[in-house]
Amino acid sequence: MPTSSAPLTLAEVEAIARAAHADRRDKAGRPYAEHLAAVAAGVRARGGSEEQIAAAWLHDAVEDDALSREWLAAAALPQQVKDMVLAVTRRDGEDLTDYARRILATPGALLVKESDLAHNADPDRLAVLEPATRTRLTAKYAQVRALLGLITGESPTDQQDPANTTGK
Repeated sequence: MPTSSAPLTLAEVEAIARAAHADRRDKAGRPYAEHLAAVAAGVRARGGSEEQIAAAWLHDAVEDDALSREWLAAAALPQQVKDMVLAVTRRDGEDLTDYARRILATPGALLVKESDLAHNADPDRLAVLEPATRTRLTAKYAQVRALLGLITGESPTDQQDPANTTGK
């Protein structure tokens, strides 16, 4: 990580995220960076800010121990990015309701999680999983969407999200 006080660029954040997850595969055996790229692209397509796109690249880094909380705290990133990453980082044994509340209470985090859920629940992505895993994950994603107030066909940009008041 650069030692200057200049914030990391999106390209640098992407490179860090890709490197941190380089040896990781998703449940379907695909390179994990494909998921990160899809979530970042989803945030961008939904009108997300640069901070939200950066958070999308890093959304699983702490949860998956690819990067530490200490790294995130020291990273040359806006506090809003750090807050969003920590908001979407599910803690061991954490109740889904508490998790959803934290996401909803953190400006910008809802859009990042919505994009993550959209990619995780993609039917083509789920189709390659074992039936029991597919069923379990489909139910989990639906439960999280419900807790977040995400209705099928409604984007978080249509909802009240303080980080998206500019219509970006």
